[in-house]
Amino acid sequence: MVRSLVTGLGLAVGAAVIIGLSTLFGLELEHVALLAAALGGVLGLVPHRPAWGKVVGFLAGFVLAWLGFALRAAVLPDSSAGRAVAAFIVVALIAVVAAASRGRLPVWSGLVGAAAIVGAYEAVYTSAPSQFMSESPAAATTVLLAVGLGFLATTVIAPQTDSIATEGASRSARTPSAQSSQDGSSTSNLDDIMTGATR
Repeated sequence: MVRSLVTGLGLAVGAAVIIGLSTLFGLELEHVALLAAALGGVLGLVPHRPAWGKVVGFLAGFVLAWLGFALRAAVLPDSSAGRAVAAFIVVALIAVVAAASRGRLPVWSGLVGAAAIVGAYEAVYTSAPSQFMSESPAAATTVLLAVGLGFLATTVIAPQTDSIATEGASRSARTPSAQSSQDGSSTSNLDDIMTGATR
């Protein structure tokens, strides 16, 4: 409970910082602040070993989804069929990359990476597909910065709350065992007495 509260507050501060930096430096991050902070938080909170695998998987999904936009701009028609083909190719390639890495790059992190660029750039692309080369790099760097801040908020805060919770749990776990050893009895011994079983 404490971990969830502290991590959530950290993400809230991260989202506010993203918007503040956007206003200060003219980065145009307002429309992706909550999305990117949430996705960065997911990336930081979900456990995976090796830890670098989820970050690399995120970047792989991000790049593949960006290439999906490039494919739509260069080859595919701007229609539902074109979008469906691009979505199929991107998700299939994310799955192939995860399988080729033998689980080091999880599928979920690749999907989070794809969601980040799609959420930040889809509306811009739909309004001006011909401006892909000039507008997509700005959208990509913008959302990556925001996701990075969200990821940083969870990776810095969550381990501290985990260590506090683990220390508290270990203390509470030691107390019943100490009392049990002092009494010289345990639940299993009591069950044996009640049922008349002997060892």
